Amino acid sequence: MTMSEASTAASELLLDARGVTKRFGGFVALNNVDLVVRPGERLGLIGPNGSGKSTLTNCLCGALRTDGGSISFAGRAIDKLSSYQRARLGLGRSFQLPRPFHSLSLLDNLRIPLVYAVNARGGTHLSEQQIRARSTELLGEFGLGGKLHRLPGDLTQVEMRKLELARAMATDPTLLVSDEALAGLSHSEVDEILALLLALNKRDVAVIFIEHIMRAVMAFSERLVVLVAGEKIADGEPKDVIADERVIGAYLGQ
Repeated sequence: MTMSEASTAASELLLDARGVTKRFGGFVALNNVDLVVRPGERLGLIGPNGSGKSTLTNCLCGALRTDGGSISFAGRAIDKLSSYQRARLGLGRSFQLPRPFHSLSLLDNLRIPLVYAVNARGGTHLSEQQIRARSTELLGEFGLGGKLHRLPGDLTQVEMRKLELARAMATDPTLLVSDEALAGLSHSEVDEILALLLALNKRDVAVIFIEHIMRAVMAFSERLVVLVAGEKIADGEPKDVIADERVIGAYLGQ
């Protein structure tokens, strides 16, 4: 590949993380990990417990600073940017343990990212009426339209997951990192959340889907990346990745 071709290929990437390394004292949590995501792509990120998935997520989204490597988003280096600055650029995330503002209504929980992420972008300013309309619209899309003025504590577990995703989408991301949104849900509830994520992706939102439920991973992902002990051991089409002997060995303890 020529330098021109390499430059063109890099410009087509939404997320371009190269050689990401993170240490906690003498423990290497991530060792020289590369991860790229293209616009609108559905990427599954899997690995055994302790493989480094959450650490990588935190490095990508700005909760942790890396000890090596580089991270670019939409063609811009973001290594030195804080989490809120990355969110303003369009890098959104949902958390494995939902983190709503428990004293605020569902409507106001969505108002906050609209004000502090979307309205903080250059050239963007939503009026209070538009913010309320967008918050109402999002809650309706996520099946919470009848609970605008309820508190998060009034929600069921699956409704809390929906609120978490709605809050992430209120930042108007081009890339959403979904961190174990299906944990603890029933079979039918898993299908509900999967349908929501697929609907978001159809609007050209790229998704990094971190999950342990393999049927959901296989149903959702166009490409699959596997981390083991802080290193990437596989990256490719899901059917090929799950047949990889290294991946089978990592999950079966061989």
